[in-house]
Amino acid sequence: MRSYLIKDTTLQERLEIVRAWEEAEGCENSGMDLTEFYSDYISGRKEISEINAAFRTAYVVDTPEDDGKGCGMGTHR
Repeated sequence: MRSYLIKDTTLQERLEIVRAWEEAEGCENSGMDLTEFYSDYISGRKEISEINAAFRTAYVVDTPEDDGKGCGMGTHR
């Protein structure tokens, strides 16, 4: 398996990696610019895992008590 670590890739390779993800995942039409989202990776400042972890951490929110509505996904029983 190919390494995506900054130390194992050039700037051009990192840019190509992210562009390939956009094409493979269909993100080019989603409104999300992966080259912007992963710009710190492309420029060699942060690893992919650091960017992903920061996104997941920022995405977690406190939720109010269950009001009985919703699809049941993630509810406490």
